[in-house]
Amino acid sequence: MTFEQAHRDFLAQHLKKRKGERRGRLERGHREAEERFCRNVWWPALGHFNDLHPEYEVLDWRGLAYYCDFAWLTPSVKLIIEIKGFGPHVRDMDRQKYCNELNRETFLSAMGFQVVSFAYDDVANRPELCLTLLRMLLSRYRTQSPLLEDPPNLMEREIIRFACASSGPLRPIDVETQLRINHRTAVRTLQSLCRKGLFTPITGTSGKYVVRYELHPSAIMHL
Repeated sequence: MTFEQAHRDFLAQHLKKRKGERRGRLERGHREAEERFCRNVWWPALGHFNDLHPEYEVLDWRGLAYYCDFAWLTPSVKLIIEIKGFGPHVRDMDRQKYCNELNRETFLSAMGFQVVSFAYDDVANRPELCLTLLRMLLSRYRTQSPLLEDPPNLMEREIIRFACASSGPLRPIDVETQLRINHRTAVRTLQSLCRKGLFTPITGTSGKYVVRYELHPSAIMHL
């Protein structure tokens, strides 16, 4: 499924469940910044929108409704994600709004949410940085991992961590340098990760030889 189709289905599913202001907020609030985050960061990291809720309503410490850009909710994770543009969140913010924002984030933390923010400029212009940071964050929730018959060993987990912190697919020479292992061991370990479905091999222009290995979104759950 392409991103465009998955994103349309994602919004349609949530619009169908909402009425009144909650529906109107989603129709008005999910715009360029949120769509770019979905396209440039979330989709490359996970490849799906399961458990992600756009324009998610929460109550602040005053009991007033507030709509977060996204909430990722699973049986063991309550993650709030905000995309913050410089204008409305810095340039146009007065002292009271600044205090309210900090109080709201502290209150949400007290209610069991983890609150993280991404700058719109980074989402638009440096998505690889946001992707790396999101992968590192999601890797903490390893209890969400599906069971593998042959789970990754220590060296394979180190390669997954290295790939999470990298901006693109890995070459065997990258792994050799990072882990200080020989070429044969690097290739053999990368091939093992591919057999486990945690990496995808990428061939060169001729299509005959594998030259890079791309991290599969599910791999971060096995750290």
